[in-house]
Amino acid sequence: MALENTQIQNKLTETFNNDVFNFHEERDIYTLEASADKITALILFLKNDPELQFHFLTDLCGIHYPDNELERQFAVVYHLHNWFENKRIRIKVYLNGEKPEIKTISNIFLSSNWMERETYDFYGIDFIGHPQLKRILNMDEMVSFPMRKEFPLEDSGRTDKDDRFFGRTVSNC
Repeated sequence: MALENTQIQNKLTETFNNDVFNFHEERDIYTLEASADKITALILFLKNDPELQFHFLTDLCGIHYPDNELERQFAVVYHLHNWFENKRIRIKVYLNGEKPEIKTISNIFLSSNWMERETYDFYGIDFIGHPQLKRILNMDEMVSFPMRKEFPLEDSGRTDKDDRFFGRTVSNC
């Protein structure tokens, strides 16, 4: 019998109550939100449950939502895969914009070590308990986090470009 979305949702809500919510299908991937303080227990449950068997962490990444309220300005997204049933799920956890932090899952999935370091390097999200949380691609001296949407996309003072070549104005040709 194939692993169904309702089966996943029922097992998770039975175990985690209101700490898992907003279940929905998004672009053919079953998606849910979870409370940040329950992420390690949730990931462990998804991995070790004999029916769910999400044994593979496909991806872990960060997102910055600067226009959201303070408690939901950052997100960490986990993609897990059950190879037996070829079923994928996405878990999104929102974090505080002033101090984005969440527990590491590098003790559950060793592959998350590099993914968490990359997310820290680009977004400044602190993974509590990570064995070596330091920059992985940017210089150690760098004080900002380049994927945060904290700066304007363009320098308004630039004079070396013509907007016509970027499709921003109507050409008179």
